[in-house]
This record gives sequence, C-alpha cells and structure tokens, in this order.
Amino acid sequence: MSNQSNKSARLLFGAALTSLLLVSACDQQGERLDRAREIADASLKQITGETIVDHADKADPMRSVPVEARAIAGKVISDISGQPTNKPAFAVLSVIAKPADIPPAETMAEIEDGELYIEDETLLEEPLDEPPAAPAPAPRAPSSRSLEFFQPEMGIAPRVKLDPKAREQSMQQIEEATRALESKAEAQPAPLKRTRSLQPRSLETAPLEEKRVARKISRRSLVTRDAIVAQRDANAVMLDTLAKYKMNAEVTLSREGQMVIQVAGAGPTLFTPEDAKDPSLNFLAIDEGKGCPDPNDLEAIEADPILATNCFVDDLRASGQFEYVEKDFIFENQMIRRPPADSSTGTSTGSTPSTGPATPVKVNVTPNDPLWDLQWDMKPRGNGEGQSLGGAGFQEFWTRQGIEGSSDVVVAVVDTGLQMSHPDIAASANIAPGWDMVSDPRMGNDGDGRDSDPNDPGDLCNPAVPGSADSFHGTHVAGTIGAAASNNGAGVAGGAWNVKIVPVRALGKCGGRLSDINDSIRWAAGLIPAEGEDGSEVWNDNPADIINLSIGLFEYCPASLQDAIDTVTERGAVVVSAAGNARIDTAYYAPGGCDNVISVAAGNALGEITAYSNFGDGVDILAPGGEMARDDDNDSRPDGILSTKASTDCYDPVTGEAVQDCYYAYEQGTSMAAPHVSAALALLKARTPDATSDELVSELLAATDPRTDLQCAGLCSDYPGTTPIEGSDGMCRRPCGGRILNLANVPERAGTSGGGD
Repeated sequence: MSNQSNKSARLLFGAALTSLLLVSACDQQGERLDRAREIADASLKQITGETIVDHADKADPMRSVPVEARAIAGKVISDISGQPTNKPAFAVLSVIAKPADIPPAETMAEIEDGELYIEDETLLEEPLDEPPAAPAPAPRAPSSRSLEFFQPEMGIAPRVKLDPKAREQSMQQIEEATRALESKAEAQPAPLKRTRSLQPRSLETAPLEEKRVARKISRRSLVTRDAIVAQRDANAVMLDTLAKYKMNAEVTLSREGQMVIQVAGAGPTLFTPEDAKDPSLNFLAIDEGKGCPDPNDLEAIEADPILATNCFVDDLRASGQFEYVEKDFIFENQMIRRPPADSSTGTSTGSTPSTGPATPVKVNVTPNDPLWDLQWDMKPRGNGEGQSLGGAGFQEFWTRQGIEGSSDVVVAVVDTGLQMSHPDIAASANIAPGWDMVSDPRMGNDGDGRDSDPNDPGDLCNPAVPGSADSFHGTHVAGTIGAAASNNGAGVAGGAWNVKIVPVRALGKCGGRLSDINDSIRWAAGLIPAEGEDGSEVWNDNPADIINLSIGLFEYCPASLQDAIDTVTERGAVVVSAAGNARIDTAYYAPGGCDNVISVAAGNALGEITAYSNFGDGVDILAPGGEMARDDDNDSRPDGILSTKASTDCYDPVTGEAVQDCYYAYEQGTSMAAPHVSAALALLKARTPDATSDELVSELLAATDPRTDLQCAGLCSDYPGTTPIEGSDGMCRRPCGGRILNLANVPERAGTSGGGD
C-alpha cells in the first residue's frame, strides 16, 4: 500500500477511534473502553495492510467482485444534530385537529373470512396494470412563500382561507369547500351496506388479479356526510378564534375529517440550536410545555409565534368542537449517530445468553452477496460456526421453509425516501412506485412539496454542527427489509429477498411533520389518494401489508397519529415501529408507545438489549439494532447493522485500501431493529399468504425466544429500585418487555423439505 493510502487510512480510522472512544467514554465500565480501543486498533491494522483477514479454508466471495460491490463505510460514528433530543420540536403556527363525533370512515367493500362484500361489482373491473415508476419530476423553483406561512400540498382535498377581516369571503370559501367535498361524495361508489340480501362472493377461487383489486378497494375511505358537516362547522369556530388573535389561516380538509391548519400573523422565531446559520429554519421550535399562560395578552401573542401556537391550540381545545387538537410535531429517525448523554450499557458480564437450538443447525441457503459474512444480524442464533448469539434466524428460515419472500407481499417504508440511484436498489425488482409526502418545501430539500418522486435528496438539518451529514436513513432501513437486490453477487442481502417495497418519503430536512406522517401512513395503506401534478387522484396501487416506522418523537402518542394507526390496522395493515433510542420507557415515545403497533427494541450481537434502546411493557420484541462500540463477534469490525446507503470515507474490506465513496454502511439504532421485524412479517406473509394481520402478529410473537436476566439488564445505579442480579457486578433486572426475534422457531410447513442452493 502506498504511503498516501496509509496516511488516508490512518486519518480515517483515527477519526473512527476518536468516535469509538467518545461512545465508550459515556460507558461506566472500563472494559468497554479497552474493547473500543481494540476494535479501532484491529480495524486500523486491517486498513493499513498490517493484517488482512484471510480465510484460507474457504473461498472469500468478496474477492471475486468489483470494489464498488463490497466497499463499506469506515466512519463508524458521526454527529447529526449536535445534541441529544430531550424535548420534542414542532412547526410553529401549524396545528392538526379533528372535529368531534365523526364516525369511522366507510369503505367501498369489505373482505371478511375470505368473502368479499361489495355493492358494486363493476369495481372489480378496475384496470390492473401497475403504472411504471414515475420519472423524477423536474426541479421546481424554490418556494417564494413567506417563512411564517406556507400552503401545504396535502392530497386532493379542498383548502379554505380564513381571514377574520374578510369574514363574508371566508364563509363563502367554507361553503365552496363543503360543496366540493359533497360533489366528491356523490361521485364515489355507494358505501358498503351489509344486508341479508347481499350474497357474499368468495375470493378463494378468484383470479389473482381480482383478489388484488378487491384488496385495494376494501381499504379505500369514502367521503362521508358526517365528515363534511363537521369540518364545515369547525371552520366557523376557527374563524372566531383567529379573529380574537388577529390572525388568518389556511385549512386543509380531508375525507376522514382530519384538518391541518396553517396560521399566519405572528413574527418569526429562532430555530434551536441557536447557532443555526440557515434562516429558513426559523419556523421550527422546541416545545417547552408552557401552554398559553395569558390568552388575553394579545400583544405578546401577536409578537411570539410559539406563544401564538400554544394559545391557538388551547382555545380550539376549549371550544369543545374537536376530538383532538395538537401541534404539528417534528419526528426524527431513530438511528444513533451520537452517544446518549451519560449512556451506560445494558449488560457488562459478557455472559452467554440463550443460544436458540441446542445443536448446530445445518444451513444451506446462503446468499452470494459478498458482504453476507458481515451480516451477523441475519444468522441463526447460536455460538457455532456461521451463527450469532444476536442473530434473528433469517438464514435458517430461508432454509427450513424453502421461502425467501414473495413479490405479492408489500412493505411500505415511511421514512426519508430511497436513494433511487443506489446500484443495489436501481437494479432491484423489489421497488414499487412510492410518493414524496413532505409538504413543506423548506423541509423537502428538493425545491418543492409533495410529488411522485420518493428519492431521498438528503436531510442535513444544520450544517453549522461539526460532523453533520445527510443520514440517507430510509435507504438503510429499506435495505434491511429487502429493497436491495439480494443474492445478486453485490453488496448485502435483505431479510426478504423477494418483497415489494413502497417508499413513502415523510421525513426531510430536520425531520418530518406529524401531519405528513399521518397522511403517509394512510396513503401507504391505500386509504387516501395523493394528488398528481394534474390534480388527479393517485392511489397507492400496492396497499401495504406491513408499514415500517423507524421514526420517533419524545412525546406521548399524539392523538392524530393514533387515529391514523388505528384506521390502517383496522383495515388489515400491520404497523411496525422503532421503540426509540432515549433509554426510557417507550410509553413516553411515539410511535413506539402508541397502541396497535409492534414496538421493537434493539439488541446487540450477544442478543442483549443495547445501551441506547428504549424498553418497558410496551415493547413487543427485541431485534438486532447493533452496538457499534462493541465487537462481540470478534471480526475486528463494529457490531453495527450493515445495509445499503451511499457513504464517503470508505474502505475495501479485502485489500484494506481507502475508498472515497461506497454504497454500504454500518448503522445502529432501534431504526435498524424495526426493519428486521418488518422483514420477518414479510416472510411469514409469504409463507401463509391468506393469514390475517392478527394471525401474522401471533406467528411473529411465537417466533421468539425468552430473555435471560442478563439479556435484559442494566447498571443498578442507572435504574434505581430495580432488582440486583445474583452473581453479577452491579447489574439489575431492567424492565425491558418483549422477547427476542428468532425465526428458527417458525414450524416447517407440511410437505416442505427445506434446503436450498
């Protein structure tokens, strides 16, 4: 290796060593600090050519592929925001509300126990050809809207401008919007009416195409008279509230009754952190929970948009007109790129947890992706050759079940979008058309609002923070599920090789609005349409069986988010959520603490809960999330989760040469744990295509192992009042909740011989 390459590699891993030590500095156990040094030192030796791992007894698949198919990121830790999240952020002057007493939205059809109930069977004649993925639209000019007020592109729904100074015109707009919704209601199919005279139509023998159409139309929400009237009356109440505070607003209506209100009339605020150099971020603020101390101090309210938001929310709640009113909170991805404050590990003894099957498992299905050997998270659980104590058993499932996935199973990834040009994704047949649901151009980072292009342009929030970078979070998450072309001789393998991934971009610059996330969940499940460039309705032609939410908000589950989750799960989707990375009970986090989600905590390569993961009774399952300050599998690499993601400062794992750019990277977080569960559910759905969502969840929870005390432990000093573990060094039982994902526990199907290539 040249001196220049040696210098580059040493600089690269010098940074990695510093970062690893930063993580371990927050760990209260000295042996972790030593181990972090060992990881960085061993990695440095590999990169500089002093030692190259050479498995002489078997062929190394990495050596037979080009560098771009195997190079991985060497920068193991960087900072994305400069400070841990301890209070939720929100978009000032943006409010989500739903009028009270609106019955659940009706649907065009209903499928129950394999029987289709439908009023108008001509709906089954709907065209079935899937539209090709839409080309990326030409960039639009940056929005000229003021920083305090923007007009969101929020689906095909009327918008009402409310101006107390022009009350008559505002009331006229309310009536026009009401008539527009009424016209839409009249044009749609008749809602389902379950009567004795209705003859059920069995789908068991129906053609596959007809089943797919039935599945789509059974999800779609109809515009109801109740929702129309409730929104009309709510607008009148909001007009009075706006008059009190001398503000105006634009209200976006919806077919299910949710309303998004963009208020104008107050001055700008400052973005947190205060050293932000980008003035376009001044519409975001940290929620201090102060409410509206004096709703009659109109001068103070008019001058302070944070106070104005608080008072507007409080007034609407007090009106009694609404089921819920809440701020438009900003969600973050749940990928750890910095150590939590005063972080300590979940375990310290190095004990051997449950190893799954007592005897070695004969594994036949092995993908030819060159980085497969580094994917400990997919291996069978155990401590033998080809196994990992923290593995989730994907490889054993592929072998025993004879199933690697199915293109009839749909997983929606509500996230930052996908890097569509990524070579392992651009060549993948697994990507279905998605949508960009980021409504605010200031957060979109692509020059416009909502459109048909779910490509991830980057989400860098504050360039003033040293080490900050775009996360390309959604690409990493989707790669673990199956967005990458698995078994193609390049890069990594996903958990479900053949699965349909629908990318829904809901997070952009600095995170994602609650209002956008709510709409993303509904669109992903096929309940509401998006709006095409020509104003047409664009429905998701691939309604999701599973929706992955690797996102989080340090707040109790917002009512509007719970509303969206309840609605899609009632219609057959399974929602999987990251538990969160704040080392607290997930009840304080959303969506991990919401009802009707599969909440996923993060495990390390020993199958223990990680230092950063949330926990508690609300956690359903533990899955591999990675812990990059550790190397429990002794491969001289950090125990992160390796997946798809364009990165810089990389290296060739075969030669040790530094590489400028690459397409694969290690990351850690409950964001990485959730997609393992989504992939597992996709495999279970492929195994039993007719299984209901409840049956899938039951099968998933059965595909788990119990935890030992030390797999669910923490330092007694960090968890006062917990029970010490006998024979451990200051460790206590941690209130974790959930069991450990292990797909080896799924029984073989009758007549399945297993095996593979």
